This record gives sequence, structure tokens and C-alpha cells, in this order.
Amino acid sequence: MTSSIVILTGAGISAESGIQTFRGADGLWEGHRVEDVATPEGFARDPELVQRFYNERRRHLLSGIEANAGHLALARLEEEFQGEVLLVTQNIDNLHERAGSKNIIHMHGELLKARCLDCDEEMLVENDLGIESECLRCDSQGRLRPDIVWFGEMPYQMPRIETALGNADVFLSIGTSGLVYPAAGFGQLARYAGARTIEANLEETAGSSSFDRCVRGKAGEVLPGLVDELLEMGS
Repeated sequence: MTSSIVILTGAGISAESGIQTFRGADGLWEGHRVEDVATPEGFARDPELVQRFYNERRRHLLSGIEANAGHLALARLEEEFQGEVLLVTQNIDNLHERAGSKNIIHMHGELLKARCLDCDEEMLVENDLGIESECLRCDSQGRLRPDIVWFGEMPYQMPRIETALGNADVFLSIGTSGLVYPAAGFGQLARYAGARTIEANLEETAGSSSFDRCVRGKAGEVLPGLVDELLEMGS
């Protein structure tokens, strides 16, 4: 009987809702160099540019983007499954929450949060941030940064994620390229610990050969049926 499921989601599931992946084929993030908008050094060098970049992403997310059938299927799995379901997402949007998922780790941070560089306070933010924005806790001005894990920084809650992978009966990877570590190694960690591993993606990825089963198609199309299977396994 299956009692523990760990799910990893990547950009593919959010793309179906109209959220573009940041990095293009040319290596640029929405026309900007990664070093300029996705590193601590870039923020220190030009905080106004970085704030403007994420303000645009935040406005897009809040402009009518909705969770899709893939998000809803995963929320249903968490609600109806008899054991534990942990959802680890590389995405910085809140579409999983909107769909109803609750046990979530945003390993790369959240677009609708900011963090103070002086007191480390986290806060929700839905409006634009600027170099004049003040921390609600310590009143520091210009010290709020998007709560995003940038290149060179450690993803959030890695010890909890690794523990969950070691205890999982099933690991499900959805809409992720299998190229970005440490997430790219989650399937192998789970499989080594004895989990059944499943990949759901539009096409073959760099890590497909290490999964026990690969399902091809859009998340919104394949996940409802896959969730039915997992619920039957756990009953």
C-alpha cells in the first residue's frame, strides 16, 4: 500500500496556464542576462532593474492567470489520498495554492513574497516593490528583495525535501526539464531509497531513463488519470 507521495513540479505545469518560463533558448531571462536579474550580485549592482523585472512578473501573475487541470488534479490527490502528499515546486507562482494544495515547499521562493536583507523578515507583497520600499518589521528602506532563490543561493528546505524523498513510496516529477540541480537529482534519490518513480512531461528529458515510468503529454491532460491511479494504489 502506498502511504507517502512526493511530487516535484516545474515550469511546464505553469506554462499551461500562460506563465512563460523565465529563461529562453538564447539563455536570456525575458531579454535580460541572468547575471543581471537573478543573482545577489545583480541586485546589489542595480536593485531598481531587478525590482522592475520581478514587478512585471508579479503583475502578470495577478492579471488573470488561473490554475489549470494539472494543478487541480494534484490538489485533489492531496485531499483524497489516505497517506502523506508533499508537493515540492520549482515554480515561484501561487497556482498550486489557488488550486487548493496546502502541503507545499517552494524550493525556489515565491513571487508574492519579499524578504528584508536587514532583519530577514518575510512578508507578502502584491504591489510593486522599489528601492524606496520599507520593511514592515524594522522600517529599513530599500532593503527588501524578492524572496526568490537566485543563482548561487541554496534552495529552501532541502533537509526536509531529502528526508521526504528517502521515505517516499512514490516520486512523481511533472513538467521539469531534469537539467537544474539539485531538483534534477530528486528522482534518483527517491529511487535509490526504494520509491517507485514516475515522470510526466511533454517530451523526453535528460533524466527520463532513470524513471520507472514515463508519461507523455500536457500535465492538464495526463494528471487527472494519473491521480486516479495513485488514489487507487493508496486505498
